[in-house]
Order: sequence, then structure tokens, then C-alpha cells
Amino acid sequence: MRRIRVSPRRFVLLLAALLAGCSGDSGSSPPLERGFVGPASLDLRRDIPMQSGTVATVRHGEPLEITQLRRRFVRVRAAQGTEGWTEQRNLLTAQELAALKLVAERARKLSSQGEATSYDALNVHAEPYRASPSFHRISEGEKVEVVWHRLAPRTAPSRPPLIVPSKAAPAPMRRKESARQRPTAPAPPKPPENWLELSKHSTAGRGLRPGAFPAGQEKPAEPAPVDDWSLVRTPGGQSGWVLSRRLYMAIPDEVAQYAEGRRITAYFPLGDAQDGGKRHWLWTTIDGGFHPYQFDSFRVFIWNQRRGRYETAYIERNLKGYFPTLVHPVKLAAGDTHPGFSTCIEKKDGNLYRRHYAFITNIVRFAFEEPCALPDFDKPAEPVRVASRPAPAAGPSLLAGLKQRVHALRALLR
Repeated sequence: MRRIRVSPRRFVLLLAALLAGCSGDSGSSPPLERGFVGPASLDLRRDIPMQSGTVATVRHGEPLEITQLRRRFVRVRAAQGTEGWTEQRNLLTAQELAALKLVAERARKLSSQGEATSYDALNVHAEPYRASPSFHRISEGEKVEVVWHRLAPRTAPSRPPLIVPSKAAPAPMRRKESARQRPTAPAPPKPPENWLELSKHSTAGRGLRPGAFPAGQEKPAEPAPVDDWSLVRTPGGQSGWVLSRRLYMAIPDEVAQYAEGRRITAYFPLGDAQDGGKRHWLWTTIDGGFHPYQFDSFRVFIWNQRRGRYETAYIERNLKGYFPTLVHPVKLAAGDTHPGFSTCIEKKDGNLYRRHYAFITNIVRFAFEEPCALPDFDKPAEPVRVASRPAPAAGPSLLAGLKQRVHALRALLR
């Protein structure tokens, strides 16, 4: 039998080729699912640790192919073919992206309730909870339009999984009951015969401790913590949710000083005063705390030219008012039309009515009311139909690939 001599260098190269052929990674791995970038910009890391270098930066809404899943981390492939790691919470499903576009479409049709600004950079979220992806960042001093308001639980709702498991998890195996019968527990000792008298003496003269409730009464459940969110519209046309406590309505300070500690939720100019540069204003305010409605009072300010200050022309308190508040011409019963406004108020019967007011010079006069309805922001988006992905073609098995490499090596050594 003829011996084949192989130099050490050639042996190392052939061994490396053989090991590469045995590895299961042949080409790019097939995608498990498709996701979309949630934040305004997202850095894809080379590996899972935060210290890993950035391999690519993707923008909001870009599609990504998910190729690997490790607990809360996913390996994704960008459109240019670069692969990197990120957290699942940074990705949106197709349904979530459609819901975000639906919110922007609905917000585009709502009337502005006034401009607001922030004294610090502020994140705009896709949904009204803090863990939701932030797709835009409002810079300090930038003005946005407030269009809606909502209370939302502070605890983030469960999100749909990015990757739906193909098979159900196997049921846990139950231990077989032992054939031997377990010994029965001994009977508890009987109470003493005078237990009733003993209990009376032990509780006589004692009151309930602080925070305790009488027998048969349960402690009422504490309300779940909530956050106050405002839906804003940016100058670029994007719409999203921000924390209301971080916003400040951009009404002039000479009017805002009359807020008396209440939060201004909306404001509107009602016209120019005779004194040049001054305007009449309408605002809505709400007391501290969390409320499901948007305001509990509204007030009209007029500029007094003789005294050089703003004065109250009309005010209503103890209301349950809802957005939107509108400024538009109002027709009185006599037939004449004047500038005016309208508010949506919940009355004692529980129904909503839009009350119209005419602004005649410096006088506010009630005109009429009619039923009103609120925008439906809780209506879900239409289900997104995602085309089924064809199953990847099955590659050669490990044994077949090994045989092919051996035949190739024999051909090289001949």
C-alpha cells in the first residue's frame, strides 16, 4: 500500500476545511419571524453584552428579520444583510406598527387644544405606558400640539410575542403515586370546655388595632397606580404619547399667572383686543390628581385696556369636560352669528352634551346645546395579514456533508 505524505501546513489547512464543513452554519440562517424597529434609532450590537461594539444603526419602522432568540434578546438581520443583537422590547410586530399608524391617522383629524413645550428632552411613546418603544424625541423648547388625554395603568400590558412558538410546551410529568398508603394525620386537640369564656376575657376592653377591620369585613383593594398621558402631534406630523406632567402649555405668562395652582389643559385665542398686541383668551383647567376627564372648569379672559390687565369675563366650575374644545362661529336664536366656542360636558344624567357659547364683544352668552360623542381611540386596528413564509429548503445532513468533504480531500491528495 502506497503511503501518502502530507506536509504539516497542508494537514492544518485540510483539517480546518474539514471542520468548517462539519459546522452547521452554511450561509445565512433562515429568518424565524419579521419585526420592525420601534425607537427612533437603534444600535445593533455584535454580541449580547452591552459592552459589545455596534455593527449597524437602524431607524424607526425599518423591517428586520429575526434569526435567533435568546431569552429577551434577539439576533436580527437588517436590509443590508448586517446582523446584530438587540432586546425584544425594541421591536414592533406588524400589528403594533399598524396600530401606531392608525393613532397618527386619527390624531391628524383632531383639533389642536393648544401648543405645549417641555423644559427638558421628552420621549414620545408608541403607546401610553413607559416601557413602550419611543420612536421620537422632543427637544427642549420644541413646541407640539396637544390633541387628546388619557389615564393608563402604570403596569405595562402584556405584548404579543414576536415569535409564536410552533409547538406547545410539553406537559410536566406527574410523579406516580406511591403504592404505600400515607399515614393519616393525627386529630387536632380539642379546645378547652370554657373556650368561650376565655375568648371573652381576652378581647374585653380591647379595640381594633390601627388599620384592622372588624370580622367579616375585608380591606378594600387599593387602586392600581396610573399615569396621565397626552397625545401630541409634532410639527413633522408624527403623533404619540407623552407624560402630561412633563408638558407645559405655551399660553402667555400674563394669562397663565391666574391659574391659581391648577393645571392648564387647553387654551385658545378668541380674538384681538382693541389694544394692539393683546388678545382675548379661553382656557380649560383641572385640579390636581388623576381624572378620567380633561378639565373641570373653563374661563374666558378679556383684556381691560383702561386698567391694563386681564380680567375674567366668564367662568364655569365643577364640570366634567372632555376634549375637543372647539372655537368657531355660533348662531344665536335671533339669527345673528358671532364668534364663539363649544365644550363637551358630561351632565348629571351621565350623557355628553356640546354646549355652544357666543362671544359678543366682551360678553359670553350661552346659545344652545346638543349631544356629542368622543373619539374612539380604543378601537383596534384591522388585523394585518402577513404572507406565509415558505419553509427553507432542507440542506444536506451532517453525515452527508462529512462524506462530501472526505471525497473532496481524497481528490486533493491524489
